[in-house]
Amino acid sequence: MTPERKMPERRSRKARRTRDTLAQAAFELVLDRGLRNVTVEEIAEAADVDRRTFSRYFTSKEAAALDSLRGDGDRINAALRVRPAPEPPLLAYRRAVLDWLADPGAEPWHRRPRIFDLLVVAEEEPTLYAVFHHIRVDAQEDSVAIVADRLGVDPRQDIRPAVTVAAGAGALLAAQAAWVRGGRPDALPALVAEAFDALSADLLGEQRPAPERHPPTPEQHLGAPEQHRDAPEQHRGITSTTRTTEEAEGTEATS
Repeated sequence: MTPERKMPERRSRKARRTRDTLAQAAFELVLDRGLRNVTVEEIAEAADVDRRTFSRYFTSKEAAALDSLRGDGDRINAALRVRPAPEPPLLAYRRAVLDWLADPGAEPWHRRPRIFDLLVVAEEEPTLYAVFHHIRVDAQEDSVAIVADRLGVDPRQDIRPAVTVAAGAGALLAAQAAWVRGGRPDALPALVAEAFDALSADLLGEQRPAPERHPPTPEQHLGAPEQHRDAPEQHRGITSTTRTTEEAEGTEATS
């Protein structure tokens, strides 16, 4: 390797280390103190750089704090690219997400320290959530291109890739929101599978047995006000389904 080539690579590695150091400092300070109690200057100082250096890498403290999530969309898309060609697009997207969640080397959210806490804060802070939204949109644009390539279509002319990704990403987002509200960091994979099951079963209009109903007992009548108070919380959760993940995948694969 020539000295001329070594120099750009060395600069690139140094830049990557600086960016990662700033992102880690922002991540820790935001979680330890709260977003509104942290300044860009404090993040730069914690990373041992000046404010101007911070601005070369990030546009805001929110972008720095969430930078560790940006690579997750790349990991999902990498898994999507290698899914078998015969798989229907939505099934391929579902399995790419589940592959990411099952791979310890990919550091999915439920295996990475404090990511759960970061997403809790993102749900509470509008500016942080807005940056998270942009990160998701960037990843989804790449996903649309991958799905279009799988289908052999132009995504500017054929709406199917965008619809597929919007549906799959929506299921992932619903699972993530339920995960944050539920307070169980290890529950994410099950919630993602449940969300995709709901997408395939409920929203596509497949018939399922209605729940068996029994006349209320006097005790249940007495407890009715309690049930009404709980109802809004139930509606905010993801709809449960009696179908297993394997059954839903089998239906999609044959559709």
